[in-house]
Amino acid sequence: MQLALRIAAAVFLCAPSLAFTQQPAPPPTTAAEAPNHDTGYVDPQGTAHITRVVPVPATISPEAQTMLSRAIPDQGPTESLAERRARTDSSTAASRLAWSQICPVKILEDRIAGIPVHIISPEKTSDANRDKVLINLHGGGFNSDSGSYAESIPIASYSGVEVVSVLYRLAPEHPFPAGIDDAITVYRELLKTHQPGHIAIYGTSAGAIMTGEVAVKLKQLGLPMPGALGIFSGLGDFARPGDTIALFTGSGLSGHLASPQPGTRSPDYVGSTDARDPVLSPIYADLSGLPPTLFVSGTRDYLLSGTANLHRAFLRDGVDARLVVFDAMPHAFWYNASLPEAVEASHIMADFLLQHVSH
Repeated sequence: MQLALRIAAAVFLCAPSLAFTQQPAPPPTTAAEAPNHDTGYVDPQGTAHITRVVPVPATISPEAQTMLSRAIPDQGPTESLAERRARTDSSTAASRLAWSQICPVKILEDRIAGIPVHIISPEKTSDANRDKVLINLHGGGFNSDSGSYAESIPIASYSGVEVVSVLYRLAPEHPFPAGIDDAITVYRELLKTHQPGHIAIYGTSAGAIMTGEVAVKLKQLGLPMPGALGIFSGLGDFARPGDTIALFTGSGLSGHLASPQPGTRSPDYVGSTDARDPVLSPIYADLSGLPPTLFVSGTRDYLLSGTANLHRAFLRDGVDARLVVFDAMPHAFWYNASLPEAVEASHIMADFLLQHVSH
């Protein structure tokens, strides 16, 4: 099996799941037009114009090989915000069903301090874990919910700890820092019944970004730090693009990749905030004193650069920060309950969070 990649790498790309506006797409590439050999040209400005033919590696599971071999047209249809939200609502419901079949849990829809939440409880909770809680900030490009169940059901089941998935306010109706304020409101409320070291905060994609933002804001506010953070495919810099955001789509090497565009990433979320604001972009903040943090990504994740760059920033400021990267895996692959790699990643995440809220 082979996948072909055509790339015009330039200064910036607005990531598909971090913005819902798209440029008009050219017709999809046909099999006859697809490249069958590698080419490479770098112009005087350093922009690379390259073609790569990339086999599906044998290092990954048969299920992952099948996933990566799916034919996804490189013509990206324009999607309205309403259409995007309908699509993510459907995929979120499907994820709830798929993960619940693997990981039996109890699900309660509730509010904490007025903020809507899913409360995901493991089927069996040990006495040692009853005073612990994990806060999930779901992915979905800041403007939808694509992961509140896929991120919380396996983590609750594998860790044996209750997960509170925060249904924070969404952009563009509520740009930064509305979602951060909602997350901190929930955290403040949980501090009334839990020791801070028995709480962890984690998220994927937009939620991973927000996890870093919440941690910096907690430090600014002088609030006690949680026991751990999980930044699963995120970034910490809205001002400067990384490399992989110009290489991969949300599916990795397949699907539509818009031409790189200058400007601020996710403008509907950023709003009027300076892109170098240390809460919005934690890479510019003093990160010392933040709790142990696990970073997870894949080699075909368009936010791999953002994840790796923020991981290095944590290390520079003396944080116990660990990075796990899965070969050939695309963005947020752990949502897919049919992948052995997703189960493995969820166990790694759950084990790390449990370890650090059990001190």
